[in-house]
Amino acid sequence: MTFDDYQDKAASTRMKFDHTKDALMYLTVGLAGEVGEVAEHIKKFAYHDKELPAAEMVKELGDVLWYLSNLADTLGIDLATVADMNLAKLKARHPGGWSTKYAEVKSSDRDGVEL
Repeated sequence: MTFDDYQDKAASTRMKFDHTKDALMYLTVGLAGEVGEVAEHIKKFAYHDKELPAAEMVKELGDVLWYLSNLADTLGIDLATVADMNLAKLKARHPGGWSTKYAEVKSSDRDGVEL
């Protein structure tokens, strides 16, 4: 499945609002809530010696994806563009792969940083 396919299918399942502001608020608060559920599972794993429930994480990450997809769609942005631009930004930030030194330097200041 492509991002475009997912975004189309996800959009068909969202609530309709009369005002874009209401849709954006609903989707943003929903996204924050779902990210909080992911964080809660990881907190319990890290600090309460609980198992990290893989099947539950897939469900919660799916909910995060649904809200993100619909938020982007409401803003008129397709997820493929988001993904492409994010990868380009990351490649510019870490041209040779991950580097702690690059991670600590703003992109505008990277020219003088040696790895």
